[in-house]
Amino acid sequence: MKNSRCLGLIGGLGVGATVHYYEHLARGCEKLGFAPDIVITHAQTPRVFAYVEAKDRAGLAEYLNGYIRRMQAAGAEMAVIPAITPLFCTKELTATSALPIVSLLGPLNRELVARKARRIAIFGTRFVIESDLFGALTGVEVVRPASEEVDVIHKTYVELAATGEPSAEKHDKLTALAHRLVARNAVDTILLAGTDLTLLFNESTTDFPHVDCAALHIRDILEEMAKPMRSGD
Repeated sequence: MKNSRCLGLIGGLGVGATVHYYEHLARGCEKLGFAPDIVITHAQTPRVFAYVEAKDRAGLAEYLNGYIRRMQAAGAEMAVIPAITPLFCTKELTATSALPIVSLLGPLNRELVARKARRIAIFGTRFVIESDLFGALTGVEVVRPASEEVDVIHKTYVELAATGEPSAEKHDKLTALAHRLVARNAVDTILLAGTDLTLLFNESTTDFPHVDCAALHIRDILEEMAKPMRSGD
């Protein structure tokens, strides 16, 4: 079995999200007939949040670049950040990264067009919700939850990222909120814009209209990993 192209995965943002990506990428590669070649580092969620709160895009880009350079030295050909909040510094990171980055944004916007989504609400960290996913979405109207609802979503997400432990209470709380947004605000799609939400929601446990950002991202990453290796590899 041939190896896939070598992927560098910045882990730790949070641990549950890293495990989710690793498991699905490994299984996906094997289904495609490749042995997965993956390098993983561990970044710190509190550091990322601190840069975002300080609106320090250049600082966050350099922080993440430190991990990307280490993964490049270990043989990685491309980099992936399995989290949404670091998209805060997309422009700065793309311009300075030592490796090409497989981003979520392209496949996400294409998926929203394919679904003919018009009014969406975002579940993720406060930074992602209150910035409308850092202004990266096109062709849709973003409906923000009420401030107290944002508090609930953010608190739930941060707890998931920190502990990696889902619960029925968390699932039911966010499910009820999703249904409320659909009914009250005529939202047609809930964007699950935080990888740790996969601890609560999958196709069998999600009964509201949604887009799973992690699933879209993983599909796109697998396509890149399966491409022919560079000349000389």
